[in-house]
Amino acid sequence: MSGIPETPLPDGPGPRRAPEAFEARIVAARALSPSVREIVFERTDDRPLDFVPGQWVNLLIPHHGVDVKRAYSIASAPDGGRRFEIAVTRVEGGHASVELHRAPIGSSFRAIGPSGLFTRDAVDGASAIFVGTGTGVTPLRSMVRAALAHGASARLVLLFGFRHEEDILYRAELEELAGKHTNLEIAFTLSKPSPAWTGLCGYVQAHLPALWTALGDPSANVYVCGLERMVKAVRDMARNDLGVPRKQVHQERYD
Repeated sequence: MSGIPETPLPDGPGPRRAPEAFEARIVAARALSPSVREIVFERTDDRPLDFVPGQWVNLLIPHHGVDVKRAYSIASAPDGGRRFEIAVTRVEGGHASVELHRAPIGSSFRAIGPSGLFTRDAVDGASAIFVGTGTGVTPLRSMVRAALAHGASARLVLLFGFRHEEDILYRAELEELAGKHTNLEIAFTLSKPSPAWTGLCGYVQAHLPALWTALGDPSANVYVCGLERMVKAVRDMARNDLGVPRKQVHQERYD
């Protein structure tokens, strides 16, 4: 994740903690897709990572004697503990992503955070549609998991887009959550599906109108995260075509 969020903080239960520097050690990792690695970090100072769902942390990756700073959205929900999860797409020629993909368990990195204004408090009672593509789904996963952990009863709709079926992140987990929570709806759409794919096809913005209409709640919020072109298309559609008030459309872009 990179770039500067544009959305103001929603009303919340209290002030946000200022970003701080700390050491984070890799305690677990797994492949989420052929190009995306999930990494679980743990603070080494025995202090919890106090963050709001949707926020991100900067990691400092050493490179030829200089620290390369990269921001990654926190994919896990806050639980009062020291651990947090991120998802990193491997970019050939990109030092930071290559280093994080090959870093073994036990590796430590300097971190700064949490930061970010693209947030949704876990106790927010409003219905919402979450639209994301690629690793843009990570802050949305944090928001949804936090809401469900706090017993959310409002309807939550996830619209996630990927190129191929094998690229879908957190698929089994999200489908399991939808099976347990009747207020959670999951929709995956593929831009380059195989002939065997029976789900939605095309870009996320092609399916937003139908999901918004089916939600039937003009007070619902829209959270969108991904590359600028997609974010702009969804934002403009929500505001101009669907009539969603500006204050109910929240965005973060990665480029």
